[in-house]
Amino acid sequence: MIEIVFSMSWGFDPHLWRRVLNEEFNPQHRGQIRVKYQNFPFDKYHDDLQRMFEGKGQRIDVIAGDAVWTAEFASKGWIADLSGRFPQAMRQQFLPGTIQTNTYQGKYWGVPWFTDVGLLYYRKDLLDKEGFFAPPQTWNELKQIAKQVKKHTPGIQYGLVFQGAQNDGGVCNGLEYIWSHGGDVLDPQNPAQVIIGRPQTVDGLTTERSMITEGVSPQKVDSFDEVQHAWPEFVEERAVFCRNWAFFYVDVPSPDHDLVRSQVEVAPMPAGAGGQGAGCLGGFNLFINNASDAAHKDAAWQFIRFMTDATTQKRRAINNVLPPTREAPYQDPDLTQQLPITPRARVALDKARLRPVHRRYSEMSTAMAKQFTRCLKGQVTPAQAAQTLQTSLSNIV
Repeated sequence: MIEIVFSMSWGFDPHLWRRVLNEEFNPQHRGQIRVKYQNFPFDKYHDDLQRMFEGKGQRIDVIAGDAVWTAEFASKGWIADLSGRFPQAMRQQFLPGTIQTNTYQGKYWGVPWFTDVGLLYYRKDLLDKEGFFAPPQTWNELKQIAKQVKKHTPGIQYGLVFQGAQNDGGVCNGLEYIWSHGGDVLDPQNPAQVIIGRPQTVDGLTTERSMITEGVSPQKVDSFDEVQHAWPEFVEERAVFCRNWAFFYVDVPSPDHDLVRSQVEVAPMPAGAGGQGAGCLGGFNLFINNASDAAHKDAAWQFIRFMTDATTQKRRAINNVLPPTREAPYQDPDLTQQLPITPRARVALDKARLRPVHRRYSEMSTAMAKQFTRCLKGQVTPAQAAQTLQTSLSNIV
């Protein structure tokens, strides 16, 4: 029997994955393959994996990794090239964006496990009461609706809460404003060319900052993250709108608050002038450690096939709101019935954008996080932030 190790971060419920192994995969493969689960703190996961890859820790065979880690891990030879195991006929069964997150230099290094996308959550009951029977299509519409609902609804303190903290979550939010105004970080036709210094970036960061200066968002949003700040403000009924990831929908309803699913809807992110609304594409992929021997790699591939099977993905979506990476579950009426946000999430996934695909993305993210947050705080102007990033990211790239 071959024993392999699977790693994930406890940021995504370790008890869930232990149940999957102990009640599903391991019993089905008794005497052939046994999978052990290794969990890591979310904020240290990347660094712990790096130490493992460098031979300073226990070998992990199957790595659940953030969608933005593919280029870095592949360029350093840490993960196995799966192109031979993952042919086009299989890849066509997955959402195109999720395949892109596993592609580096024309090869395929991972299999999409579950995806995610930035969504606009909103209080449908409050919008309906004020005569707004559709979500805002633009940032300006959002401001108008938020101000009117806030004015007429006791207890509502904020129009929009989002993630402005100096971390990669803040980067995802900042990029959504930039994309919505037609901007980008790297030139899509030439990824070696940095274009973040263009006027569209200034427009996007100006809109993000205006949420604070116009009283739609609180000043303290410049320190908000997804879990501890933005989401509680929304589910505890103090905000009209909330930008957050799709999997947060699992917390509606919750024993800790009165908000129910009939009061909450989701929509794709709004558009700005000259652009299209786009949520940041998130999610996790499954990689195989390149240092594992052939037998362990074969067993790891069987485990990955199981974890990314359409039936397994549907079950995880219903129970844990982890959006599938395969096309088939989105055509299943049972999934839509049990998880009502499925159609809107699918539309948002079609519009989703990728963070820069680059082997030094971690450094790029650190630079962007600093400037985006400084801009939100009013410490630099949007134009200054854009110009600083044009220089610093060009040096990195």
